[in-house]
Amino acid sequence: MRRSFPPMLALLLLAPLAGCASEGPWVELKGQRYVVEVADDHAERARGLMFRDRLEPGAGMLFVHDIEQPLAYWMKNTRIPLDIFYFDEDRKLVSVSRGVPPCSLGDRCPNYPSRAPALYVLELDAGTAARIDARAGDTLTLGPGIPERGAP
Repeated sequence: MRRSFPPMLALLLLAPLAGCASEGPWVELKGQRYVVEVADDHAERARGLMFRDRLEPGAGMLFVHDIEQPLAYWMKNTRIPLDIFYFDEDRKLVSVSRGVPPCSLGDRCPNYPSRAPALYVLELDAGTAARIDARAGDTLTLGPGIPERGAP
């Protein structure tokens, strides 16, 4: 005689797996979803991904600025190579700095500027831009709860 799980028991057993891949805030770019930490105030933006030894697969950091303006990021105290994506207020990709290396030179680390004014900056593992074939004009989708503008 075959036994089957009652439907409610099956749901209870599977429920813990339902949100594993997308827990927390997220963004989508080129059909790929990334779980992100959101840096939307000055202190969070200043710290960024400093002193991290790695990013989890499919994870990154989204920086939300107060106003759209020319931006330049650097890798001060950042230990992992990154791709830095700059998006305007319409969430269109305006430029990407690809394969930016870690920097331990303190204030002598080079800047990586956007090619146009930006409001959002997304940092992901180096190589992501090439893997997803990121191009100017690609649209960033913000998940629920991500602010449209940073905190003053």
